[in-house]
Amino acid sequence: MSGIGSVSGRADINSVLAEMRNLRTQVQKTDALRPEISPTKIQGTQETQSLPKFGDLLANAVNSVNDTQMKSAELSKAFEQGDPTVSLSQVMIQSQKASVSFQALTQVRNKVVQAYEDVMKMPV
Repeated sequence: MSGIGSVSGRADINSVLAEMRNLRTQVQKTDALRPEISPTKIQGTQETQSLPKFGDLLANAVNSVNDTQMKSAELSKAFEQGDPTVSLSQVMIQSQKASVSFQALTQVRNKVVQAYEDVMKMPV
């Protein structure tokens, strides 16, 4: 799995993850500036539940994709080193999971950026 294609692919992944982390910090700064959302009451129960912050959701998504990517890299390395407990099918399945999750995260990032741009273009 070594080669120029995987190195540039890894660089692209790292650049998108860095951009997502940058967006997360911007969202967290924005969340700090606005007033706190009051807890909502769930109908029919006595429980109160706070709404999750967007920045936290975004951070969890980035961390989840990163974990998937790391697990894929570990399985691939173990297979390349001849670990008998790791099969090629496990490596390929984990690699596809990492690829799909990264593509989904990229699409979410694109939608977030588009929504941000739309909001910034709105007249006040």
